[in-house]
Amino acid sequence: MWKRLTVLWTVVRGDARRLWFALRHPQAPGWLKFGTALIALYLLSPVDLLPDTIPLLGVVDDLVLVPLAIRFLLDRLPPDIARAADRRFGGRP
Repeated sequence: MWKRLTVLWTVVRGDARRLWFALRHPQAPGWLKFGTALIALYLLSPVDLLPDTIPLLGVVDDLVLVPLAIRFLLDRLPPDIARAADRRFGGRP
């Protein structure tokens, strides 16, 4: 179980780095900035799909939805930004 969590953390951390790189890229599209702002707003917002008062399930929605949203944005990057991010971070896992 710990090995799976370690792999998940590595993937999420790599995706977050790629997203940060893409945001700082001079040709970053506006929708990328907007989508990233929505992800940050969801993380900081007290409103969740599943309230945090429900034991375990309240946190699981954040642990599942945020990485999926980050991956969704990364999959839609323009090809030149995606190639630059892959060169910088050594390709996708």
